[in-house]
Amino acid sequence: MSDPESWGMPTATLAVTIPESVWIAELSTRFPEATWRVLAALPDGETGVGLVEITAENIATVLSQLDDTGGVRIFEVLHRGENRALVQFETDEPLVLLSMRNSRAPFEPPVTVRDGVATLNITASRDRLSSLGEQLRTFGLEFDVRSIHTSADDDSVVSEEQRRLIETALERGYYDTPRECTLTELADHLGIAKSTASERLHRAEGAIIRAFADDTEF
Repeated sequence: MSDPESWGMPTATLAVTIPESVWIAELSTRFPEATWRVLAALPDGETGVGLVEITAENIATVLSQLDDTGGVRIFEVLHRGENRALVQFETDEPLVLLSMRNSRAPFEPPVTVRDGVATLNITASRDRLSSLGEQLRTFGLEFDVRSIHTSADDDSVVSEEQRRLIETALERGYYDTPRECTLTELADHLGIAKSTASERLHRAEGAIIRAFADDTEF
């Protein structure tokens, strides 16, 4: 098999459920229509400082509740618009941030929080991604892996021609069950011989399967 390091490190998208007792989970659950985008964050001992953009129709109410919420030491509104505010904060409960620090996984803004769930993207080695998972569990944070892929140049897995072929096959239903498009119909649509379509699909599918196998523990 080809070396996965030649494609770059994996990028994982995680959905982390924040405990209800944590201030940002409490407020984002109380205002589920609001979006909290953590644009920057930095651990400071056992506390954390950060910059968050809050978008909500009732922004004044959200900010007033933030002022009365435990877990936030200091916050300052740097900018406020009609439905949006930019807030600098310091908190005693930076659980996700401490998990990243302890696992040495990089913080990749923005981290989006809605209704008690933080969605974050992490690009790191498999060892550090595994360590991050352990740290999240240590802090009592449940999480789901939404997706994982290698942050590589597209041509390192499939060529642009192969990518277009796969996309066309998907669009026309070649991979549906039952199939909506035969190999002959796909080849006719592309204006190539059936044998050519078959060979190109086989090569593309093989490359994708090898990449998946190298990036997945069975």
